[in-house]
Amino acid sequence: VPVLLFVAAPYIRRYVAGGRCKSTARLDGKVVIITGANTGIGKATARDLAQRGKCSARVIIACRDIAKAEAAASEIRAETGNQQVIVKKLDLADTKSIREFAEKFLSEEKELHVLINNAGVMLCPYSKTADGFEMHLGVNHLGHFLLTFLLLECLKQSAPARIINVSSLAHHGGRIRFHDLHGEKCYNRGLAYCHSKLANVLFTRELARRLQGKFQRQVGFTANALHPGSVSSDLVRHSFLMTWLWKIFSFFLKTPCEGAQTTIYCAVAEELDSVTGQYFSDCQPAYVSPRGRDDETAKKLWSVSCELLGIQWD
Repeated sequence: VPVLLFVAAPYIRRYVAGGRCKSTARLDGKVVIITGANTGIGKATARDLAQRGKCSARVIIACRDIAKAEAAASEIRAETGNQQVIVKKLDLADTKSIREFAEKFLSEEKELHVLINNAGVMLCPYSKTADGFEMHLGVNHLGHFLLTFLLLECLKQSAPARIINVSSLAHHGGRIRFHDLHGEKCYNRGLAYCHSKLANVLFTRELARRLQGKFQRQVGFTANALHPGSVSSDLVRHSFLMTWLWKIFSFFLKTPCEGAQTTIYCAVAEELDSVTGQYFSDCQPAYVSPRGRDDETAKKLWSVSCELLGIQWD
């Protein structure tokens, strides 16, 4: 058995690694925002996008922890030679911080070509954001919903532009529980994560539909979602059991670089210039759960999200 495992190891790793983005597209002069890019697949994505083109892209790492983000940015600048990898403060658990980030960005930058809503929390003990939203819903969905809303006009004016929402296979286990969105009646942190990832898929679907209707003449203005795979990262830090399992089975998990491939694919692949409202995994279209294809739920979630955030997004 040990001999067989040794022989099979390279093939197992190749299978676990999944699809790889083969695009050599350049991002000369483009402006990119990646939330939560101080670690994991966000950092790997930032590193890849930072080195595409002679006239490097301006990659903005938007994070809550400035010290960790600066360390990551410094490392990426050294590795890629791109000195336009910069850090901006963004706490997705606080709408005031989101608004301040957007206001500062819009005052300093003229364009935005790629918005990657990557940051997220997983398996948190019950807690609420600064605005009283359940943490998974507030950070993973509502925070990115508001950020996209605030930056949409800039994206529109910069088109072709892409909005990319990092979801998860876990959306298959999710439901949008409108009667108890903030888990005050019943809370399970595993299911709360699944619910928030389903919200990512539904948000992407409804956003794409609205963009097509309102800006149908706008070439290359797209929104897509993706599943990065099971990745060895600190996303499971809130669960001792999951952290332990992740260490034991790390051989069967993607590395952050491997996990970032589908995000990179959605950000740069030329064949996706006019593809919108889709869900990808391993750099190819993937199956969406029936709940993730429910247009009525998507519309209702959009309306409820606007109400919770106090915005009008028609």
